[in-house]
Amino acid sequence: MGLWAAGLPSLNDRLDLGFARLGSILLLISGGALASMLVAGPLVDRWSSRRVCWFAGPFSALVLLGPALAPSYGALVALAIVFGIGLGVTEVSMNAHSVEVERRYGRPIISAFHGTWSLGGAAGGGLTSLVLKAGLDAQWLLIVAALVVPFLYVPAARLLLPDQPGNASPQPGAQKGGGLRWGLIAVLGLAAFAGHLSEGAAIDWAALHASTVLATDPAMAPLAYTVFSVAMTTVRLLGDPIRARLGSVRTIQLAGLFATAGYVLILLSPSLVQPLQVACAWTGWALAGVGLATVVPVLFSAVGAVGDRVGRALAMVTAFGYSGLLLGPAVLGYVAEASSLPVALVIPTVLAAVVALAGAPAIRSLLKVSGAGPGQGVVLAPQPEPARD
Repeated sequence: MGLWAAGLPSLNDRLDLGFARLGSILLLISGGALASMLVAGPLVDRWSSRRVCWFAGPFSALVLLGPALAPSYGALVALAIVFGIGLGVTEVSMNAHSVEVERRYGRPIISAFHGTWSLGGAAGGGLTSLVLKAGLDAQWLLIVAALVVPFLYVPAARLLLPDQPGNASPQPGAQKGGGLRWGLIAVLGLAAFAGHLSEGAAIDWAALHASTVLATDPAMAPLAYTVFSVAMTTVRLLGDPIRARLGSVRTIQLAGLFATAGYVLILLSPSLVQPLQVACAWTGWALAGVGLATVVPVLFSAVGAVGDRVGRALAMVTAFGYSGLLLGPAVLGYVAEASSLPVALVIPTVLAAVVALAGAPAIRSLLKVSGAGPGQGVVLAPQPEPARD
């Protein structure tokens, strides 16, 4: 993903796409991913997350060849959808496996997985930068990655838990994933949607807020998103002990509180005197990153603790969240065009509060389903590992 994102400017130049057609390609990728997520859930429940990861990981890398080699915009349209399908299936299967790892591990660990995913994205960007500085073509980097990365999945896939359907025994008091009420899944999805849209607002609009609203120097404006990204990655890498200590309900409440407070500071920053505007905004983006960092790990862990067949439920929550990441930038853009960017940023400010308002009661309900006490996290006790097949 890091190589793909960093290689977009080169793809844009090679096919002379322009912003509108490039935006359409990104929309098609997201649409393909969103559709495949809904299919991946039943596949995980039927075949196990391990087996789906075995083919989804290499497939998602191999289909990067399509956009990398696309000879025209028309071909890129179809190949982008296939690339998105690979990403969506991989997203659901690897997250489903992560909740099973956490369930057997016996204490929070999912946040660290998301933190290392962020590091992978940064590494992809850094590698692309080195290739370009060396005078090489980013297209060839994508081609090499598409051919090499599938083989990197093999040693990791051999170490995945042998989580075949029917092998894992759920903990006392836990239900099958299919036993989750759809209303509860919808509330969890609402919290995921709110968190992802608030995150997408930072990804797409932090630097633009600095440059257009605060009139920051062009060289300094991108640092607004850097502050957010560093804060989010750091907390994801360190967030598991925090959740173990505070419990999932308290963690999601604090996540919404920090993110809301961060966006409030961002909204207030233009009203301050010039020397304090940037400092206030950067503090706000940092707080937003700290809060939003734990939203997805906590929600996924909550779903995974309920039982051993949670593919459908996890896929629905993931799809809700992904739709927020997909729709958010466009919605904020339309509102900003009609009024102003500060007015548009009121939307993620409100949704950051929704993370706590929707997430906390939903997780409390899941705690009852899984048999955990109200002050506990949702991680179940570790299970003996079945014999490897």
